[in-house]
Amino acid sequence: MLSRDNIDIKKLPKIDLHRHLDGSLRVESVIDEARKQGIDIGDYKDIESRLTAKEKEASLVDYLKCFDLPIKLMQTSQALERFTYEFFEDAYNDGLVYLELRFAPVLHTQKGLSLADVIGAVKRGMDRATEDYPIYGNIILCCMKNLSQDQAIETIEAGKKFIGKGVVGVDLAGPECEGFAHKFIDAMKLAKSYGYRITIHAGEAASGQNVADSIELLGAERIGHGVRIFDNSNAYGIVIDRGILLEICPTSNIQTSTVERMDAHPFIDYYKEGINVSFNTDNTRVSNTNLSKELSIVFDMLNLDKNGYKNLYVNAVKSSFASEAVKNKLLALI
Repeated sequence: MLSRDNIDIKKLPKIDLHRHLDGSLRVESVIDEARKQGIDIGDYKDIESRLTAKEKEASLVDYLKCFDLPIKLMQTSQALERFTYEFFEDAYNDGLVYLELRFAPVLHTQKGLSLADVIGAVKRGMDRATEDYPIYGNIILCCMKNLSQDQAIETIEAGKKFIGKGVVGVDLAGPECEGFAHKFIDAMKLAKSYGYRITIHAGEAASGQNVADSIELLGAERIGHGVRIFDNSNAYGIVIDRGILLEICPTSNIQTSTVERMDAHPFIDYYKEGINVSFNTDNTRVSNTNLSKELSIVFDMLNLDKNGYKNLYVNAVKSSFASEAVKNKLLALI
C-alpha cells in the first residue's frame, strides 16, 4: 500500500492505541465459533453485513449494534482466548509492532464467567500471540458509561491483580451522554490509586465539555476520539496545554456521523495546530479497516512525508501505556 512519496505504509512500524476486541473479529471465526458453541446466528451469508457498519450510520448508537453478535459468542474462556490471539495475529500481519487491546469484561459474564476469568482468558490469548509474533501488547479494561459506578468499580477491582502483568489501563466506553464524567469520579480515583493508566472515550457523540471533564474530573491522560474539542475553548486549551493525546479513528468517526466527511475531519486542523494526535482503527471488522488503510487516509489528508510519520510514531510511543523498556524498543524500530 503506497501513499505519499511512494512510502509503503504496510511496511512501516505501526502502533494502534485504540482498538476494541469485540469490534475486530474475523468473519470466518465468528461462523466457526457459532458452530462450535451450537449457537444459532441465522444465515451465514448475512454475517459479514451484520458485523460491519454502514459507511454512515445515523449515530454512535446505531454503529454499536454491530457488536451484538460478537458479544453473544464471546462468553467462554476458549472463545475469548481465541479471538484475542487472532486479534494480535491480524495486527502483526498488518505491520503493527505495538497494540493496546481494549474491551469491557462485564459484557462477557452472561454464561457464568467471573470478571477475573474473562480478563485472564484475554490475557492468555495476548500472551500466546506475543510469544509467537514480534509484537508487543497491553490490555485496557473498559467500564461502560451506561452502567453504574459500582459496576465500574467491580471491573477495576477484578483487574487489579493483572496490573503490570498485561493490564495497564482503564477506560469508559459505550454510548456518550453529556456530563457522564460526574458519575464516575470515585471509580477513576480508585483506579488511579491502584496504578491504572486512564484513557476515556469523550467528545465523540457529545460535546467537547466531556473531554474537559474527563481530564479534570477523571484524570484522563489520553482521550478516545476527542473530535469535538473544537466546540469548547476550555477543552481545546486543556488538551494543548497538557499535551493530552487524542486517539483519532478516522473511518469510525465518519460511520458514527461524528464527522460529516473525511476532508472536513477536525484532525486536519488539530495536527496543523500542534495537538498531540494518534491514528487508530477503533474496530477493524465493524469499520472494515486496518491501520494501513487508516494511515493511507492520514497521509493523503495531511500530506505526510517520512519525517511527519516518524513524529506521529514517536508521539504515539511516548503517549502509550507501555513500560519504559518496551517504549525504548519501539523507538529503536523507527
